[in-house]
Amino acid sequence: MEFEIIENRSEAIDKLKDLLQDVNICMFITTDDNGKVMSRPMATVDTDDEGNVWFFTNEFSEKIHEASQDNSVALAYSHPGKNVYVHINGVSTVVVDKAKMKELWTPLVKAWFPDGVDDPKLCLIKVNVQEAHYWNSASNKMVTFFNMVKSIATGDRYDEGEVGKLKFGKGK
Repeated sequence: MEFEIIENRSEAIDKLKDLLQDVNICMFITTDDNGKVMSRPMATVDTDDEGNVWFFTNEFSEKIHEASQDNSVALAYSHPGKNVYVHINGVSTVVVDKAKMKELWTPLVKAWFPDGVDDPKLCLIKVNVQEAHYWNSASNKMVTFFNMVKSIATGDRYDEGEVGKLKFGKGK
């Protein structure tokens, strides 16, 4: 296993989009007024070409209040079935833009917002990704288990697959 650092913004965005392709639920992490870390599951609706991660939510929810006080947020993605794990640090912005809502709308969101994009509580959260860490062992569970047993039997260190850091600095 080699720790990879991707500092080229375009490459970092491509890698992030690839990692999040099959992992659309994350724990959206904020800090409350007392400094306590709070998290809740959120469904990602898009990872755009600029590296922003998008969510629909209620504009009057506690997470919006917390993110408005301190817009630094973290996103923790986990897909144990595919052995993909991603942790993102970013800056959140509340977006109330009907055109953007229509662009990102999916029928699943209607379960929470039956009035669709006309729901007065509906808003978007855009997370501008600053940095991400990832662990990706693209093998299935059986292959992963076999490789763990093999490393125990041979005394060799277990190869966890890809591990790295994505930096979203300026540039292409």
